[in-house]
Amino acid sequence: MLPVFETDRLFLRPRTAADIEACMAMDRDPEVTKYLPGPWQDPEAHRRFVTARMEADFGPGLGYWSIFAREQPDLFLGWVLLIPDDAVGPDIEIGWRLNRHAWGKGYATEAARPLVVHAFEQVGVERIIAAIHPENAASIHVAQKIGLKAAADGIPYRCFAMSREDFAAARAAF
Repeated sequence: MLPVFETDRLFLRPRTAADIEACMAMDRDPEVTKYLPGPWQDPEAHRRFVTARMEADFGPGLGYWSIFAREQPDLFLGWVLLIPDDAVGPDIEIGWRLNRHAWGKGYATEAARPLVVHAFEQVGVERIIAAIHPENAASIHVAQKIGLKAAADGIPYRCFAMSREDFAAARAAF
């Protein structure tokens, strides 16, 4: 069972089937998925993709969390994840996706921080990464704010990473 996290403004709980419609609606916004390949405009393929991700066992302590504002607990803001890279590993990927109405408020950074702590202190990972499209300045900014450093430039994504040693050195910031 995945833990629940609370921050000053957010409530993060494990993503469930009850979140599927909100996830699909978010993904259908072309601005939200602008930098992400996926079956976003094919309703059947999209539902299969989201359902498979919801039902997958990514390993102990790993998975997806839905993000809600503490002041509006029924308002789905988006999700954060901690899963094997590209869902197969061996690195552990941290990622986020938020509805457009939640952009620019610091929610992605606030939601990702407890996952960084969880990854290193409870799950015991050696390294987390984030693969981000080089034109996605907002996500790059989030990665940098949570302490990930540019690790490699690839096509179509740039890789950002944090090792266990990097986390230990930056622990006070979390």
